[in-house]
Formats: sequence, structure tokens, C-alpha cells
Amino acid sequence: MELSTFGDDEVWPRQDLIGVSAELDETLVVEAYTRGVFPMPLEDGVVGWFSPMERAVIPLDGLRVTRSMRKSARRYRVTVDRDFEGVIGGCADPSRDYGWIDERIMAVYGSLHQRGLVHSVEVWDAGDRLVGGLYGLALGGLFAGESMFHHPELGRDASKVALMHLVQRLSADGAERLLDVQWRTPHLDSLGAVGVSRAGYLRRLHAALKAPPADWSS
Repeated sequence: MELSTFGDDEVWPRQDLIGVSAELDETLVVEAYTRGVFPMPLEDGVVGWFSPMERAVIPLDGLRVTRSMRKSARRYRVTVDRDFEGVIGGCADPSRDYGWIDERIMAVYGSLHQRGLVHSVEVWDAGDRLVGGLYGLALGGLFAGESMFHHPELGRDASKVALMHLVQRLSADGAERLLDVQWRTPHLDSLGAVGVSRAGYLRRLHAALKAPPADWSS
């Protein structure tokens, strides 16, 4: 699918799925995010391109941090971009419910990670075992969160600790950035996610893309 077939957002269908294609490559993915669109595999090798009517975002000053999360954070060590393959592999674990990350997604986002456009946050326990993390794509002041995971036995609250670190990094210098988490779920709502209309999200996105990127160097 050529990106031009996304057309004007004003004529997109009033549903989350706005297009499908057989193609999935780095250029198309990056350009899609600049338009407020993200990919997700469907059936038989088809890729769906989504721009939800209600987009979930987490305000950087609105993350709900519980006492349990703070206590867990003290038990773990957090790194950035140290083990992207481990993180996306954990997110793609086929035993997880509603798994959607396939080999093409892993390959494309892995290549974008090598280009410095996709970042991972890793959470390690005292035995230096990867027990949780998240990854997403960063463009300007946008961070589009793709997925997060935690080890069910070793990583209590580990994905939440990764999210805490991400929010701290995105807000460290006071710049106006946008943390996109795609769709609202009860879990994300419990962490402070709110719904934004498609039009409202696209306005925020336009401003976020002009904002300076976060510091991913350490």
C-alpha cells in the first residue's frame, strides 16, 4: 500500500481500521506514524493500518504510581537500548493472550531500532535476568508505545517500572512530548491513560513531532 492511499485524514473511514496492505517496511512504518497511523498484522499476511477513533495517551504528569510500583522499582535495575531483542521477544511470547507481534514486525522494528528510531526499556532483577520491559518508536517528541511485558514469576510490576522510567525520561527536560499507547484498556486506564478523539490526537501529534526528542543516550 502506498502511503498516499492513506489520503486526507478528513476522509478516513470513521472506524479504527483505515486501510490494509500486503506491504510492511521501515519507510512505510515511519511515514505512517507521522500521519497518526500504526500497523498491526491481521490474517494471511495482511497488515492492518489503524488510527483509532479514540486514541489512548498517557499524560506525562498523569501516570498513576502506586506504593507497590515504587517498592518494586527499588528491587530492579533499569536500562535503555541494552537488549531490544530480549524485550521484543518477551512481548512476542506466543503464550501471552492476544499476541500480535509476528516475525515481520520483529524484523522491521529491529531495523528501526538499529537506526535509532525504536527504543527499548529493560528491567533486570538482582540476578541480572531480564524480567520486563517495553519498546516503542520515537519521532521528535512522540513516543509511540508498542508493547510491554513482564515475567509472570520473576517480574512483579516490572512492566510498570519500565513505564515509570519511560515517563521520567520523556519529561526530564520539561518539553511537551506525547506518549501514545494506542487503545485504552482497563490496565492502561489504571495507569492513567485517557482517551483522545482522533482529531484531537492528530492535533497533538502535529505539535509533538516538532518537539525535541528525548535523550536516549544513557
